[in-house]
Amino acid sequence: MRILVTGATGTLGGALVPALVKEGYQVRALSRATRGNTAHVEWIWGDLVSGKGLDEALREVDAIAHLATSGPRGRGFVDVPGTRMLIAAAHAAGVPHLLFTSVVGADRAAVGYLAHKLEAERLIAESGLGWTVLRATPFHQSLDRRLKDFSALPALPVDRSLPWQPVHSGEVAARVAGLFAGGPLRTEIEYGGPQVIDTEELVKTWLRARDLRRPCPPVRYPGRLYAAQRAGDLLTDATPKGEITWHDYLFPPPPDPSDDFAAEHTASPTSPANQPEQDPDLHVYGGDEGYERPTRG
Repeated sequence: MRILVTGATGTLGGALVPALVKEGYQVRALSRATRGNTAHVEWIWGDLVSGKGLDEALREVDAIAHLATSGPRGRGFVDVPGTRMLIAAAHAAGVPHLLFTSVVGADRAAVGYLAHKLEAERLIAESGLGWTVLRATPFHQSLDRRLKDFSALPALPVDRSLPWQPVHSGEVAARVAGLFAGGPLRTEIEYGGPQVIDTEELVKTWLRARDLRRPCPPVRYPGRLYAAQRAGDLLTDATPKGEITWHDYLFPPPPDPSDDFAAEHTASPTSPANQPEQDPDLHVYGGDEGYERPTRG
């Protein structure tokens, strides 16, 4: 089976590509930057918003892992127009299965970028294609980067009323890879981290791991999205769950020696898949969700 991965250079894509290779799939990765093929991955240029390159990208493809979401105009830029374009191209190519990665709570709190996710889900469910939607909670790696962005501040205000359920991107990737074996589910499923923690625990654990000291004054974050999070709308009880906790991500145990390709690339938070600057096959050019500046028109 050949699987096309959109958003292959993002946080989840960088973990999914080797996970699919490990499962024995042929992997084709869509990129907005021209890249050479590797021993395990066929890279192909294409643009979801304009549709350029999609016909070639979808030729002889059996399934699509649609991860791309961000673009030059910010988070969620690709979700609706890119998904609409991808659906049309998938129909033309006769692709039988489109798997879309969304966010837990999109159906309960359609606010901001979650509204884009929910609309993309609707387009896919009504597309006539075989489809699966996997909604995940926030990634450890994304929260780590978010906190790092704020680390220059003299204090880190925390809203103790906000629950978080972070999950490791490598575990989400393994869940996605496993879903292709059974074909389209034609439903939405959820996948979350193993524990729920509040913002104070999230931040203070991160400060210890990064050997930083900052006061954490209590605040109440405003806005409808935080209100939905405060109400628990962004949490899930679905099983199975991830196993790597926020603490274990930040304080990882020494990895066991292994020759296993996917274990080396996806299991550890310090693996090449999660440190893409150390892995020439999986370098992230465009940030969290796979947007890259185009290199050809």
